[in-house]
Amino acid sequence: MASNPTPEFRAEAVRVALTSGLPRKQVAADFGVGFSTLSRWIQQDRRNPEKPAAQSDLEREVAELRKENRLLREEREVLKKGHPVLCGAKQMRFAFIAKNADMLPVERLCQIMDVSPRGYRAYRNRPLSQSQRKDLVVLAHIREQFALSLGSYGRPRMTEELKELGLEVGHRRVGRLMSENGIEVKRNKKFKATTDSNHSFNIAPNLLNREFSADRPNQKWAGDISYVWTREGWLYLAVILDLHSRRVIGWAASNRMKRDLAIRALNMAIAFRRPPRGCIHHTDRGSQYCSHDYQKLLRQHGFQASMSGTGNCYDNAAVETFFKTIKAEMLWQRSWRTRRDAEIAIFEYINGFYNPRRRHSALGWKSPLAFEAKAA
Repeated sequence: MASNPTPEFRAEAVRVALTSGLPRKQVAADFGVGFSTLSRWIQQDRRNPEKPAAQSDLEREVAELRKENRLLREEREVLKKGHPVLCGAKQMRFAFIAKNADMLPVERLCQIMDVSPRGYRAYRNRPLSQSQRKDLVVLAHIREQFALSLGSYGRPRMTEELKELGLEVGHRRVGRLMSENGIEVKRNKKFKATTDSNHSFNIAPNLLNREFSADRPNQKWAGDISYVWTREGWLYLAVILDLHSRRVIGWAASNRMKRDLAIRALNMAIAFRRPPRGCIHHTDRGSQYCSHDYQKLLRQHGFQASMSGTGNCYDNAAVETFFKTIKAEMLWQRSWRTRRDAEIAIFEYINGFYNPRRRHSALGWKSPLAFEAKAA
């Protein structure tokens, strides 16, 4: 057994006992001390740790760095949410603190937002101004209309919707409230080619010539085919639009992009509208639209066939815009388990929202049904 062990000897014996994973009896034997003596040293070390100054300084520095790192993480999380607010007025920063008081202590949030806790307390105790009360009313309507629009209305359409509800609001106020409260339209994108122009069918001239407006219903129709991905595979969607009101008057969906898909959409539109002879029917040069069966149906009902130029999507921009709209506002917002699920959602979107409710800038911010009713 070591006689009169030095502090360094004791510290090393304790360190080995606590960190080596060896049995304490073996450590005591290795250091030539009794088991009870080693146990007493360990207890004394835990009660009154006597660490070298260098080790204490290192641990103190590590503790400070950990604290600084924690504070930086806190600031980062706050700044991720409050970045637009930092450039705004104090009222905006106070409102942000009130909304996120569960993230950090109020004093810490005030420090990050560069406002005083005293000012924040005054803000909390101060009654709402008339402008703030109106903001709360407008915000409640924005949340409701955003949900009804399937999360598709940005600032311009939202402003028009609120004005029709009788609220006196401008684009700037609506945009500010949507930005401050994280109300934003989400967009995604997928791509799959749907036009097969490599065929031997006859091509019709471009009678539409990018004139997408019409003076009356059943004067100009436009059609196209697009797609949506499901876990079962692709679902193809064919639509017919009346360019007078941008209303979807015929549509069909299928797991295959064959000519009968386009014919089903056309038959639905004909049965619904019974158009007069001479109506322009515009599509791209896809084989579904150039096929003998499709062209025969057009001749039977007196349509004037019109087709886009080779590979020029702008010649059928009205229908391309519809597909972009339905994908961004509904189809790309979730994953579809089956084709049937997607087909039901398309039906509900067209008949429950797009035709009766969705506002179009080309129609003076009216929905297709409202525009047709006004023109009647």
